[in-house]
Amino acid sequence: MTQSSYPLIAFIGGGNMASAIIGGLLRAGRPAESLLVVEPYAPQRDRLAVEFAQLPVLAAADASLARAALVVWAVKPQLFAEAAAACASHVDQALQLSVMAGVRVGAIARASGAERVVRSMPNTPALIGQGIAGLYANTAVSADDRVLVEQVLAPTGRTLWVEQESDLDAVTALSGSGPAYFFYVVEAMSAAGQQMGLSEAQSRELALATCAGAAALALQSGESPTLLRERVTSKGGTTHAAISSLQADGVGAAVQRAVLAAQQRARELGDEFGS
Repeated sequence: MTQSSYPLIAFIGGGNMASAIIGGLLRAGRPAESLLVVEPYAPQRDRLAVEFAQLPVLAAADASLARAALVVWAVKPQLFAEAAAACASHVDQALQLSVMAGVRVGAIARASGAERVVRSMPNTPALIGQGIAGLYANTAVSADDRVLVEQVLAPTGRTLWVEQESDLDAVTALSGSGPAYFFYVVEAMSAAGQQMGLSEAQSRELALATCAGAAALALQSGESPTLLRERVTSKGGTTHAAISSLQADGVGAAVQRAVLAAQQRARELGDEFGS
């Protein structure tokens, strides 16, 4: 594919998630000149200039945005209305892809003037190409539009389409916030390792490698987490003692309550920013 055959992708906002997508696209061979970033914050523009040579970065929206086939909204939800007001007259014909939390499809369509809108809920492992993003498209989005979105997000990890926009609140709670739950567990495991006499570095390495290996095994095997857990839980053994303690403390129910609390907060944010 020649450089001129790449459709222009415009990013409104150049923060961490935009940078993750941009970096992935560049590593996949897309020329920097086929991308465009609007970033009003000068220090962020300077960082982008250092990280991505030849990447066009604007301080404010202008008519060059009208060339974009895809517009990626990557600003903070509370800044979306202001950003959209500056961009709408240039981007209303483009496919819109949002990586913002909380701002709903209807609000994006009204503010941008566009008909075709996809919402994405990524997570932070996207920064190293190991993320997963939940996706929802309104009815104006075509099959080709969906393919374009998948191609743009592919360098950041997996994608998963949902049929109802409300399902993105569950995606937010489960995978969007999910890395923090993992880090919380690793913190606790590492602390236990230190209580047992291991060093901080040893405890951290053992906890992280164990969790990463267990996740990789679960992904490759295709078997249920329950079955995998039962296989390493011999009655009367060390794992059985640990699992029994977790069950006695109601850890499973506590995790479920935590995820549901995150879902409720996602709904509240949608009501606040996205209506």
